[in-house]
Parts: sequence; structure tokens; C-alpha cells
Amino acid sequence: MRKLLATCSVVSAALALTIYASIGSAGENVSPVYGVGLPEGYRDWRVITVAHEAGQNNDIRAVIGNDIAYEASRAGTLPFPDGAIIVRLAYEFKSSPRNDAVFPAPQSFVAGNPTNVQISVKDSKKYADTGGWGYGQFENGIANPSVPLTTSCFACHQKLDRSNDFVFSHYSP
Repeated sequence: MRKLLATCSVVSAALALTIYASIGSAGENVSPVYGVGLPEGYRDWRVITVAHEAGQNNDIRAVIGNDIAYEASRAGTLPFPDGAIIVRLAYEFKSSPRNDAVFPAPQSFVAGNPTNVQISVKDSKKYADTGGWGYGQFENGIANPSVPLTTSCFACHQKLDRSNDFVFSHYSP
């Protein structure tokens, strides 16, 4: 009887912990695999550079960083120090008929609707298996739950020479 009670107690405790863990994580807005969230106040961070991605994405991106990322990028410090957070605000890349009407030929392109926000967080211990970087992508402020999408981030970044610390962009003065 004691053995049965002990077994029931262990099973009940395990079940309670499982339920508690699922409730605790269900409300979190973080990326799968890395647990990266949208940093508070990121829209007020400084611009590191801008980038146009042609091809399938065909977007324009404002690349911004927290103070650690911005200062390291500006100084050319590689690898980035732990705590650096780089954010890419991606928008549709669109021609501007209104602006083009002023010029003799189409030449004005602007940011259209937002497509996503991509986050890279540097923590060399936590993300040691991915070059020290954790990743997340958000659409309309919600973490994209796709594990294949999230793991594809490092799959592309690792194609860079390691001396670039797996970062595509650099500071634009």
C-alpha cells in the first residue's frame, strides 16, 4: 500500500509540474528553439545600417541595435560582446508612384507594409552551438512558431566567414 501511495504521489507531482510548465510557457511570446523575445523599447534603438534583400524576400530592412550592438558595430568590434542584440525591421520594398511623378523616370523606392522583425541575441554560452547567437522572427508582434524557419537562421548565417561573427551587415557611417 505504501508503495502504491508513493508511486501515486510521484506521478501526481510529475503531472502537476508538467501542467505548471505548460501554463508558464504558453503565454510567452518567444521564438521556438532559442526562446528569443521582442526586446522592450527596441523601436527606439539606433540604426546600424539599411539593407535591401532582392529575390524572394524583396524587402528593405532597417538594421538597428541595442547600445552594446551599436557601439560594437560602430567600432568594428568582432566578435560582438555578449548582450548585443541586433534587430532587423523588414518592410515590403515598393516603388513610390507619388515620388516618381516628380522625377523624369521611376527612381524612388520606399518601405511598404512591415513583413517581419528578426532578432539576433548574442550569448556565447547559452547559444554556443550556433556561434553564440540566438534567433527569433516575429510577424505583427507575434513570435513565428516555425521550428524549421527559426533553425534556418543559423543555417544561413554559418555560411559567412566566422571572422564576421556570423553577422551579415556592418555599420554604415
